[in-house]
Amino acid sequence: MFKQYKEAIESSNIVSKTDINGIITFVNDEFCKISGYTRDELIGKNHNIVRHPDVPASNFKRLWNTILQKKIFKSTVMNRAKDGSTFYVNTTIIPILDENGEIEEFIAIRYDVTKEVKLKMALEKKERELEALNRTLEKRVALQTRKLYELNKHLEERVREEVRKNEEKQKMLFWQSRFASLGQMMANIAHQWRQPLTELTLSLFNMKRATKRGDEDQVEAIYEEAKTIIQNMSQTIEDFINFFRPDKPKEAFVIAKSLEESLQILHKAMEKEHIHIDKSIDASLMAVGVSNELSQVVINLLQNAKDAFSDKNIKEKRVSIQLFKEKEFAKIVIKDNAGGIDKSVMGQIFEPYFTTKHSAKGTGLGLFMSKMIVEKGLSGSIEVENCDDGACFTIKIPLVKETLNVV
Repeated sequence: MFKQYKEAIESSNIVSKTDINGIITFVNDEFCKISGYTRDELIGKNHNIVRHPDVPASNFKRLWNTILQKKIFKSTVMNRAKDGSTFYVNTTIIPILDENGEIEEFIAIRYDVTKEVKLKMALEKKERELEALNRTLEKRVALQTRKLYELNKHLEERVREEVRKNEEKQKMLFWQSRFASLGQMMANIAHQWRQPLTELTLSLFNMKRATKRGDEDQVEAIYEEAKTIIQNMSQTIEDFINFFRPDKPKEAFVIAKSLEESLQILHKAMEKEHIHIDKSIDASLMAVGVSNELSQVVINLLQNAKDAFSDKNIKEKRVSIQLFKEKEFAKIVIKDNAGGIDKSVMGQIFEPYFTTKHSAKGTGLGLFMSKMIVEKGLSGSIEVENCDDGACFTIKIPLVKETLNVV
């Protein structure tokens, strides 16, 4: 029976024996396997043959103080194999006493925890990196916030220049428009961050579960996913800052790029509301103006469609965006299936302060400002009509000569 117990212990654990001076007198096959040494290389050698040089001497002093007092020592120990690699073992060292109660030898029983320790170390490293990323993100947000305040000062100067050209009513309109745009921007930032923060929380939870399962590959994959989420959140700040740069000159730009930027900013909001976007876009068309101003117009139209879907409880929500050439113009057609606009108000929707939304959702300035951007900023036109089962907005912008010469 004793022989069976002995075989069971030796086959499932890493076992060694030393004399009172730490000289190895016995090792089992598992000890040879994990250390990389043969029995002949181990028997008669001091047990520190597998000691890792990075382990503090105080650890071994505590070990010897314990076992020489005839007490059992337990710890997770870092060792070094013959090939220089590191392995970790949960170790129990038991003093064996003779019939006089004196120490005769020491038996050490271990089991391999290398994978678990390394996975824990990797997780701790990832957590430190995530903390560093979060600190960097906080600094970037603070920096961009300061930039936003500076941009706001320049924007005030731009507004003052415009209001001098208009009557008192027009002055008030531009001021209110500016604050409404800034408020909308902050709301969009909050919306853009809400989903990533939820995803980040879920990623950390999944990382914890993967660690407990010992799934190192899954931990790495989740870490990379979390890092990407944080980087995207940081990029969101950059994207929204660019929309309010007052010093951007008019220049030739690719219209398709402006449309794609709008869709990228609203991607999470559209995805959350299960709104399907159909696109048919000619990527060769170019216009002259400020690209981000056209993006603001498209964002406003898509947000209006999103609100209409919600108000009318549409189940299968669809928006189509078309960009194509028509003579010397680029034509952008944005359609939805949200039921259309009431004919009684169709002629008023581009007027300032007019809105069919609740006061908490709209200021009545969005479509007015969109019309002003298209007409004054892009020298184009914007019209609306009901078609099929929704509203259809058509924007026409003059093409640059380079586009017109394309065959």
